[in-house]
This record gives sequence, C-alpha cells and structure tokens, in this order.
Amino acid sequence: MFEFFRARATDAITSFKAADSVKDMCKQHHDLIVACLRNIGPLGKDGIAKYTGLQSNQVARRLNELQKLGLIELTGKEVKSNSGRNEREWRYMPVQEKLL
Repeated sequence: MFEFFRARATDAITSFKAADSVKDMCKQHHDLIVACLRNIGPLGKDGIAKYTGLQSNQVARRLNELQKLGLIELTGKEVKSNSGRNEREWRYMPVQEKLL
C-alpha cells in the first residue's frame, strides 16, 4: 500500500514522532470519507464533513491521498461550500474486490 510521508527528512525527531502518531487516525478518516462517498454519492469537502462528522480541513487533507490510492476521483463539477464558494466535487471510484 502507498505510504504518505508526513514529515520531511530534515525535520526534528519530534515531527517524525507526531507523524507516526497520526497514522491510525488518517486511516479512520480515509474509511469514513470513502464510506460516505460510496453511500451518499458525490459531494464536496464540506458535504463530506457534514455526513462524516469530520472538520472540513480534516477532509481536505485526506482527499488527495485517497485520490492517489485510486479510491476516489474528481467528478469535474463544482458544488457550493458552506461559505458559498465553489469547491470541487468528489466521488467514490468503485474497485473490483473479488473475481468471479
């Protein structure tokens, strides 16, 4: 599986410890976001935050990671954010999990 580096090679050891401590939390966020998009349908980051109980900035940090993992993709559309600005819309990307 793809690993995301959350600390730079030049960072202090405390940054590496902090980065290591959030791995499980990030996985939980990934699972919540993917389940939301799979069950609710395409949404912007604020919509995902509403349905998952996460904060918008927590969602925003995970979206590009999930896209790199091939689990979600952009729809090419925009939706209104909570502040009334346009934001990108994301959708679940179905994955064939079992061969027949």
